[in-house]
Amino acid sequence: MTSGAPQVQLADGALVVTGEVSADTVVALRKQGEELIGTASGNLVVDLDGLVTAHSVVLSMLLCWQRLAHQAGISLSFRGVSGRLASLAALSNLQDQLAGFGPESVHPAH
Repeated sequence: MTSGAPQVQLADGALVVTGEVSADTVVALRKQGEELIGTASGNLVVDLDGLVTAHSVVLSMLLCWQRLAHQAGISLSFRGVSGRLASLAALSNLQDQLAGFGPESVHPAH
């Protein structure tokens, strides 16, 4: 996993999120992701394998991205979801709203 400042980039048809997301960095990261989603079409996968943190600001960011993608007619799904982030989504009753957050998709090593 990559630690340090969070980043989002479009690589091989996936939106790749890396680093440590905090309340101080989430807004800038969300805006970067929104700009990248705006350039996409069709299906887009958000790769969370390099994400170091798992807390509510990350879920909020992902929900914002999902809402934007839906409005643009883009199908958004998630891969590389950590067990901790999936648990947080389940506690918030969001696992069914985020494609790729079900128990069959979660990365056990995270």
